[in-house]
Amino acid sequence: MKRIETDILVIGAGSGGLSVAAGAVQMGARVVLLEGHKMGGDCLNYGCVPSKALIASGKAAYAQSHAARYGVANVVPGVDYAAAKDHVADVIATIAPVDSVERFEGLGVQVIQEYGEFISDTEVQAGDTVIKARRIVIATGSSPLVPPIPGLDSVPYLTNETLFDLRTQPEHLLIVGGGPIGMEMAQAHRRLGCKVTVIEGAKALANDDPETAAIVLDTLREEGIEIAEDALAAEIRGKAGNIEVEAKDGRVFKGSHLLMAVGRKSNVDKLNLDKAGIETTKRGIKVDDRLKTTNSRVYAIGDVAGGLQFTHVASYHAGIIIRSAVLGLPAKAKTSHIPWATYTAPELAQVGLTEAQAREEHGDKLEVVRFEYEHNDRAIAERKTRGLIKVMVVRGRPLGASIAGEQAGELIGLWALALANDMKMSQIAAMVAPYPTIGEVNKRAAGAYFSPRLFDSICVKRAVRFVQRWLP
Repeated sequence: MKRIETDILVIGAGSGGLSVAAGAVQMGARVVLLEGHKMGGDCLNYGCVPSKALIASGKAAYAQSHAARYGVANVVPGVDYAAAKDHVADVIATIAPVDSVERFEGLGVQVIQEYGEFISDTEVQAGDTVIKARRIVIATGSSPLVPPIPGLDSVPYLTNETLFDLRTQPEHLLIVGGGPIGMEMAQAHRRLGCKVTVIEGAKALANDDPETAAIVLDTLREEGIEIAEDALAAEIRGKAGNIEVEAKDGRVFKGSHLLMAVGRKSNVDKLNLDKAGIETTKRGIKVDDRLKTTNSRVYAIGDVAGGLQFTHVASYHAGIIIRSAVLGLPAKAKTSHIPWATYTAPELAQVGLTEAQAREEHGDKLEVVRFEYEHNDRAIAERKTRGLIKVMVVRGRPLGASIAGEQAGELIGLWALALANDMKMSQIAAMVAPYPTIGEVNKRAAGAYFSPRLFDSICVKRAVRFVQRWLP
């Protein structure tokens, strides 16, 4: 057995683990990084990157068949599904060097391409090497959750880990799960010429504001996607090319391919956590607000920590670790300012409290300001007027924002900034946005908060009349 001693041991080379390793080593810490599978983790290889690349292919096909409204003739797009997957692979390959073993070894990180398991509270074994570390960061991410639905084990199915290797275009794709992954892949495949049925056991896009989610769901249905809600999958049967999903209420959905997209599970099975005294919950590794596990020398970040499962959360967690485990500074993680987005068209984004959550917490003190995309000149020019922004405000400060519409994922960043820095609506209103941009939606939402205070106030009108009498 080889033995290594180091300052920081990072287990998992996904977004969070790579960020910790790069930051720590460049600040002077000795760092060992373990990865038993692919550098870059789920996001680069099976998640954010390939899904957005396939969405771009679908967007290109849709633009060709819906160009007449811009004075350009509609054409039937010639979709080459295998070539679209080549595009996906090329995008991954373009980004991969940034996450590669070579790059991190160049930074000074010792990379060991093996899975790691705890053998004590301070030691991890990876292949024929034992690493003893002063601090350990678990960043092993998550994997597709495949529920024990009767019959599923005898039917071929896809997950996000196998979907992007599929080269033959599905005739009719059945998707079990109406969350962000299911909806993004539903629209991408529909736009590439597939029939698509989404089978959701409860409500589709249930974690988002119902009003803004409805804008997205209505659009997807108009594009020809069947979305069956309250359809809990009770049995799956068939064979390749002829698959049936029967819901608990008796509805039967037939298709050629099946994608399971019902959620994620934290990757903890290979870690042997008991040896290190690390406790878990149903969602993942148990951590406190400093991201420490029940072993004070060990941290858990990203999906494996059992909270919000987004790449940008893992990166945010990495920053917490750099401050605390590397620099020795106090640092705590919070979630109130963490945004998320679903990259359908229109996009759907959220940060902070939804309207229902804010109403439950603040009651009559809550003000909800709204602005419709149909009043935004850039949206009108591009014929993308279906959309809405809602901002939840209490005592002049935003507590949450829900957006459905063009560039919602970009727009939500301003409200994440506002929540992170406890900003006031007056500061948002003071911003000058270039004209004409979709970004004006944010400013107009802030303006909607002040409009009744300025234009409907009797006191303001009296004050203006008084001033007008005395101005030269």
